[in-house]
Amino acid sequence: MATQLEQTKAPQLVISWEALPDDFQLEDEPVENTGQPLLTGALRESLEISGFIQPQMLIASNFGLCATVNGQFVIKAPDWVYVPRVNQALCDRKSYTPNLEGDVPQVVMEFLSDTDGQEYSVKRTYPPGKWFFYEQILQVPIYVIFDPNDGLLEFYQLENGRYELKQPDENGRHWIDAMNLFLGTWQGTKEARTGYWLRWWDGAGNLLPWAVEMIEIERQRAEIERQQKERLITFLRSQGIDPNDLPTD
Repeated sequence: MATQLEQTKAPQLVISWEALPDDFQLEDEPVENTGQPLLTGALRESLEISGFIQPQMLIASNFGLCATVNGQFVIKAPDWVYVPRVNQALCDRKSYTPNLEGDVPQVVMEFLSDTDGQEYSVKRTYPPGKWFFYEQILQVPIYVIFDPNDGLLEFYQLENGRYELKQPDENGRHWIDAMNLFLGTWQGTKEARTGYWLRWWDGAGNLLPWAVEMIEIERQRAEIERQQKERLITFLRSQGIDPNDLPTD
């Protein structure tokens, strides 16, 4: 019986972190629909506006994450990835090998599409599936799968070497310790796309705004100030005071 069990045991994986050869040709994985760049851009935009992004971080989309498994290079391109610290900030980086070049990614995201469901693939033979790669090879702490069509957000956290599906809090959000932020869904319109979006909230529950929202907030603030000024002028005149004669000091 012991011999039979030994025979059915999955082969051991030998994982190493090696630099890609200079002449290594990365595959160009096309964006599967026009909505994906908008979704990933929106995620980054609010982080930039809030001052979250620092030079040592790596935040990218459709970007090659690399590992060497049993002597063969394996490269997967998640739709969005967050790495807290890289050893060297490069403006033209095309790929990233964890441990060799910096931290292991703390968050990877995949947006569901009409392909073969590779986001859930646990295939361990070469080339391994995305789920297996993130969970067993890179061991990324948080794996997010998002369906932009119906707004379904699946939030998986690595526990005892396996991804466990986590339920959102009472506000429908998930806390990410590594980023000190909440992640959740939001429904509305941005850049002519109406539908579901992934959004960030800070620890106090404040939504991190996009640029267009910041502009609207400033417009509303200016309008409130204008109305307050008009009410003050009206009151002063009702008291027989010319607002233009008030001291400037």
